[in-house]
Amino acid sequence: MVFFLDFIQHKRDCKFKQYERTQRLQALTHYRAPFTVLDKEIINKPIEELVQDVHKGALDPSDLLHTYGKVAVKAHEKTNCLTEVMISEAHGWVKDGSINLKGPLAGIPVSLKDTINVGGFDSTVGYSSFVGNKPSQDGGAVRLLKDAGAVPYVKTNMPITLLSFESTNDVWGRCTNPHNSKYSPGGSTGGEAALLALGGRIGIGSDVAGSVRAPAHFSGIYSLKCSTGRWPKAGFATSMPGQEGVPSVYSPMTRTLNDLTYFSRAVIGMQPWKYDHTVHPIPWRSEVEKEYATKSKFRVGVMRTDGVVDPSPACVRALEMTEAALKAAGHEIVEINPPSPYEALQIGALLLNADGCQMFKSFFRTGEWNDPGAYQMEFLMKLPRPFKYFYYLWVKYVRKDDVWAGLVRDWHEKTAFEQWKLVAQREAYRAKFFEWWNSVDVDFLLTPPNATPAVPHDGMKEAVSSCGYTFLFNIVDYTCGILPVTHVDKDLDKLPSTFNIKKLNGVAQGAYKLYDAEAMHGLPVAVQIVGRRLEEEKVLAIMKRVEDALGENKYQLLDID
Repeated sequence: MVFFLDFIQHKRDCKFKQYERTQRLQALTHYRAPFTVLDKEIINKPIEELVQDVHKGALDPSDLLHTYGKVAVKAHEKTNCLTEVMISEAHGWVKDGSINLKGPLAGIPVSLKDTINVGGFDSTVGYSSFVGNKPSQDGGAVRLLKDAGAVPYVKTNMPITLLSFESTNDVWGRCTNPHNSKYSPGGSTGGEAALLALGGRIGIGSDVAGSVRAPAHFSGIYSLKCSTGRWPKAGFATSMPGQEGVPSVYSPMTRTLNDLTYFSRAVIGMQPWKYDHTVHPIPWRSEVEKEYATKSKFRVGVMRTDGVVDPSPACVRALEMTEAALKAAGHEIVEINPPSPYEALQIGALLLNADGCQMFKSFFRTGEWNDPGAYQMEFLMKLPRPFKYFYYLWVKYVRKDDVWAGLVRDWHEKTAFEQWKLVAQREAYRAKFFEWWNSVDVDFLLTPPNATPAVPHDGMKEAVSSCGYTFLFNIVDYTCGILPVTHVDKDLDKLPSTFNIKKLNGVAQGAYKLYDAEAMHGLPVAVQIVGRRLEEEKVLAIMKRVEDALGENKYQLLDID
């Protein structure tokens, strides 16, 4: 009887939140008209210039909010990207002095991942049990944004558990890719990516294994994964409170590279360590930005594979286009062999789920839908250890798959003693990676962001472990940027006729079951630019140099309807 009542409450809370969102959207009657000339001018102008116009009084912040309100409504109709709709309240904040219109982000609407706390609005994280958890006050990160002049106006969709490259849950429904509705926009910050691809400007997401980077790659936008302690995260809800084996970082996402740099510079210039005790007191280092904006020749380390899942033809082509552009610009390409990314994947996977998947599962209600990838992790975790050991032996010695066997072998809840040993392994791996980078002396790494472009809906059931290209840099805590380069081409990106999926390890088989250049035609494909720890200024400057090198071959943004 208790389980039945729990299920009924789950259904009621989901229905309530969706009704509430519908009512808020229906009230925005003036936001459904076609874009005006002013709207298009605002959408196409860099935010730095929009801020200057607000400062000079040439542009009313309410006009900015109205334009991006229209963008959000249209994007939501296409992709189901929004959760909390705060547009009406945002107009009030602009008028009542809650927003500092003299700040470096004066009047710029900012979208937020649903997990970020805004006073008076829920942060459900996709769980019905979190419905009604609205805080009375803004979290530290949102206070900083308002003090900087930014206007929070919507919150965006994500997957239940936050452990997925998809963005679906019972509370808000499924978010779809803005380029192809049969595919995911990415996760866990997928709603942000969908909105930004369709005309939004600046947003914030979180990343523990690629959650601002996979969405940027899948949806065709720009993102920066900061190192821990550089970007404010105060005031948020999560599916895994207390998980520190692989710390989550909050980071910026934008529609354009110019906006990504300006937004990052503005937020760090607001001295975020005064709003969040976890932020290092490191001011924006303009001299570093200038150094890498003007350096004549880079040594570029190209990581062609993570040794677990070789990149698909589309991702190889994007990497090679970028490599060719850098060569043509006079930069040196260095073939690299970093410390085993597979070792990092093993350590990170066990640390991230050292609790036996109990925490993220503890918030579920009876009958609540689970992400297929998270379900796979939980199912294997719960399998009795004797059965799991026999499965491991079968995988290793019958299937002869050392990669999948190595991930399965220790997939069980850890004691405190076992977790301490894993943390020691993580630190030893970080030290090894640090010394390796010193020895090769490269300026940055160029890598694929993922083995494939976007996954189809429910594809994480197969691809749950295929996250090594992003997860590696969470383990070492390095700064990364995602730069969209091209789109999947059904003719150029086919698998070769000699391709045999049965010869792949279990992780790679899962990824390649989903790869279909014909079906994926037109999906975005990006590259990942990797710096070292706390090198946000450097990575952003290099991203600009890379995009400039691409020249006429640079990525073409999705047209705004």
